Parts: sequence; structure tokens; C-alpha cells
Amino acid sequence: MYEPLSQPDFAILLCAMPPDPQPSSRDRRHYFRITTVLPISIQLERETAKVGLVEKSVNLSAGGIGFVADTAYGPGDVLAITLNLQEHLLFVAQAEVLRQDLLPSQAYRIHARFIRMSEHDRELLVGHIMRLQRAHLHGHYSA
Repeated sequence: MYEPLSQPDFAILLCAMPPDPQPSSRDRRHYFRITTVLPISIQLERETAKVGLVEKSVNLSAGGIGFVADTAYGPGDVLAITLNLQEHLLFVAQAEVLRQDLLPSQAYRIHARFIRMSEHDRELLVGHIMRLQRAHLHGHYSA
């Protein structure tokens, strides 16, 4: 498996590396992700009471969302999510919980994918994420 190559002052070992395995689903992202703080409301889709917007750090892409919650949501739960993307622009979406991770603080890291989203809404979300990315890069490189 190892083949020494002799050089005048040193030896190099070549190792035959196995081919890369298929990328995991975590590695196969279809959309750019960004972590940002947004006003958001999150509740189970079947709940009818209105929940107010609260500023929360979220990991957001046009394909899904990640956030920390005090409530445990199980895989398969459908969430009604409202994001305040810009002043006077409320973005309403449904997201299916893929998994949750219990954190040491006894809160839960929720991983969810958007479902039943129109192409128009997805493009709106992509545009917002691109503006956030541009603002982040501009602030980072103009300093």
C-alpha cells in the first residue's frame, strides 16, 4: 500500500487513499446558510393562538432553519414560522422538524426544513439571505 519514493536527501511515502465516500446529507446543501438575529415567532402549526415576534438567533437558508428553543419539538412536527425579514415584511412559512439536539443548558437545538413553500416565497427568502450576506461581507472587508 505504501510506495517509497527516493529523493537525494529524504524519502516520501505515498499512500493510496480510498475514494471519498458519498457526502452526507449535511454536506449536500442546496442553499447558502447564514446565522443572523431576526424577529421570529414559532409554534406548532395546529396551535391557533397568535404568538408575538421575539428576536432570536437563527441559522437560515432557503431550504430550512435552525434555532434554539425551550420547547422540545419532535421529528415530523410541523411548525408555523413567521419571520420579520425587513421592516413591514412578514414572511410566513411551515417547517417540518427533522431533529432536535438537547443542549447542556436544557434547551433544544431544532433543525427544520421548509415545506409547502412556493417558488416565489423561496426566491424572496434567497434574496433576503443574499442581502444579509452582502451586508456582512461589506462590513467585514470595509473595516
